[in-house]
Parts: sequence; structure tokens; C-alpha cells
Amino acid sequence: MIHKYGFVRLDDCMADDLSVVNAARVSFGDRREKMNEADRGLIGFLMRERHGTPFEHNSFRFHVKCPIFVAREWFRHRIGSFNEMSGRYTEIENHGYVPEGDYCRAQVGKPGAYTFTPLDSDLADEVSAVIDVQVRHAFGTYNYLLRRGVAKEVARVVLPVGTFTEFYWTVNARALMNFLSLRTDDTAQREIRDYAAEVERIFSIKMPVTFDFWDKGGRVCP
Repeated sequence: MIHKYGFVRLDDCMADDLSVVNAARVSFGDRREKMNEADRGLIGFLMRERHGTPFEHNSFRFHVKCPIFVAREWFRHRIGSFNEMSGRYTEIENHGYVPEGDYCRAQVGKPGAYTFTPLDSDLADEVSAVIDVQVRHAFGTYNYLLRRGVAKEVARVVLPVGTFTEFYWTVNARALMNFLSLRTDDTAQREIRDYAAEVERIFSIKMPVTFDFWDKGGRVCP
């Protein structure tokens, strides 16, 4: 679980390192059934020279549950396909994201050059408590409206951006590397970095050679 209620799970996958090799070797009318050292070297060459299209002939389908504000950042990456749970048709679960500990942070610096520092423990506890009260109040209002017969699509307007949503995300390895290069960076918001770390873990298992060259090569999308 991520942030108590969230998750990233791999729903389906048609991706491996061999898909990159065969997509590249088709230029020469060649196809491999198994990887060898030459194929490993080919992936390294493609990554180093930024020949990116062979990394597009595969797909990952992720099922994600995260706070709405994280999903909105995620959806900025218009290099995949998204389908999100609808609050018009589904009654939303009664929990929201409440930051705790050093997730309660202060913003320091000028626009475009922010840094973030943890609040002292007493203030952090107060911030968590205040946010928790507001989340509980929002869901209390939401449920009250539903009980009064208000449509779900109307009642949901009282809910905060910390409300959890779910979506499916289908993406190829090249687009995935672009996402990870940005959302695992220290400048990305901490909450989405937590989800990106789990996406990265799955990617490293399914395409270990590609991941290794990408990671050691500076995490630059080819």
C-alpha cells in the first residue's frame, strides 16, 4: 500500500527486453527468440544514441489508486492512455490522504526554484490533525447529501483533492522512461515520487536490461 489506501499494480504486460531487440532488428529482416550478449549490446547502443522507437513496441497496463492531486499530475503525461473511475456512477470510498510526519512541509524560495523543508514535529502533528478534520467533514457532508437523494455527480463537489481515485494507465517503455525521469526526480512532488518508485520497481523487473542501461545512462528517455 502507498499512503495507507493507495497502490500501483501491474494489471497486464506485453513488454520485455526482447521486444526492443526485435523492433530494432526488423530493419534488417531479423528476429530473435532469445536474448544474447549482442542483443544486450544493441539495447545499450539504442539507449546511448537515443534511437527511441524500438522502445515503443511493448505495453504495460497499470492499475493505480492515488489521491486526486497525484492523478492530475500523472495525467499531464499525455503519452499513454488513461481511464479513470467516475464519481458520477460510483460512490466514493470514505477516506482521503492526510500527510503525516515530514510529509507536512514548508515551501521555501521563489517560483520555479522552490525547496521544501519539514515542519517541526509539533506543527506537523497540528497540520495533520487539521487536514484530517477537514477530510472527515467533507466526507460527512458528501454522505449527508447522498442520504438526502442528491446525485453522486453533484454530491462529489464537496470532496477535496486528497480524495482517492483509481485509473488504468497503458503505456509503452519509452513513455514510461520519460515519466520516470521526471517523476522520480527530487524536484517532483514527494507524493507522486512514492508512486513512481513502485512503477520503476515493476519496470526494472520486466525489462531489466533496458532499465539498467537507462539508469546507468543518466535516466534520460531515448
